[in-house]
Amino acid sequence: MPLPDRQGRHAEPRLPGRGGLGSAPIRVTVALGGRMTHVRVGVWRAVWILPRARWARWRETLLAAALLAPSLVLLGLFTFYPLLRSAYLALYRTDPFGQASTFVGLAQYWDELRSPAFRNSLLVTALFALYTVPSGLGLGLVLALLGNQRLRGIGVFRTIFSSTIASSVAVASVMWLTLLHPTIGVINYALRELGGRPITWLNDPRWALVAVSLTTIWLNLGFTFIVIIAGLQAVPEELYESARVDGAGPFACFRHITLPMLSPTLFFATVVLTIIAFESFGQIDMLTQGGPLDRTNVLVYSIYSEAFRHFNQGVAATRAVILFLIVLVLSLIQFRFLEKRTFYGYIGE
Repeated sequence: MPLPDRQGRHAEPRLPGRGGLGSAPIRVTVALGGRMTHVRVGVWRAVWILPRARWARWRETLLAAALLAPSLVLLGLFTFYPLLRSAYLALYRTDPFGQASTFVGLAQYWDELRSPAFRNSLLVTALFALYTVPSGLGLGLVLALLGNQRLRGIGVFRTIFSSTIASSVAVASVMWLTLLHPTIGVINYALRELGGRPITWLNDPRWALVAVSLTTIWLNLGFTFIVIIAGLQAVPEELYESARVDGAGPFACFRHITLPMLSPTLFFATVVLTIIAFESFGQIDMLTQGGPLDRTNVLVYSIYSEAFRHFNQGVAATRAVILFLIVLVLSLIQFRFLEKRTFYGYIGE
């Protein structure tokens, strides 16, 4: 910091210069104590300071690049390269080894849009998202509201509600495969006890997508619960206290305080759950393998089937690019319309 001189004025700090030729002071901007400061130094001193400061900036840049390089390499290898490779293969007919053979341009996109199999996969994917996103979001909100209560032992219930986030897709699928078993499954046992008829959940075209949706909702429940309860705990308590003083009941507090303050969290969860729904694969592969009668053949699973069962890499790449564009457009639509109803701030005292 500049120090006051004898007359009380702030003088610029001086660094010792080199006597003799070039000792006339010049003004140089350097970093002192983490702040940019103007100092007056000799010409010879300036010649020594400026390259050092420039090298310090370059050293920081090189260090940041070195720290980011491993992540950037992995991101490019497993994200950008497959995307670019898919966009390239979508323009070609491919041989059984996945190599481009004949250039067809955009013809494969037009063929897919007219394909009944592709349209069926698109419809199944839309229904799957419709079953899982609103239900999962609503159930996660209810459990988060219950888990946010200040009760003795509530931590145990929070652990139970969030435990599904630690379960892998394979383990969860095997568990639900047992629960949905037509003869020894717990769900059919409960139906029989209630006087109903057992359902062949995974083999009945009417119920297969519902069964896969139940598994997916359970898989995503831990994530949804943790995200929403974190948003609930960030709501200022004084807002509820002021509302109670004014005579507001629990429903009024939920409608006028909780939902508006929770809207950014709900918006984030909606976007993520939608993306997950359009990219679900593991539970479908383990439970139904796209059947019966293609009733659970979502777009991701149809891409897998074309690539690794029919060895048609060109068609699989075309569907992958279309799926990417669909998810991108849906995300932009959600940001465009849902974000307008999202409340992002609270101004306290």
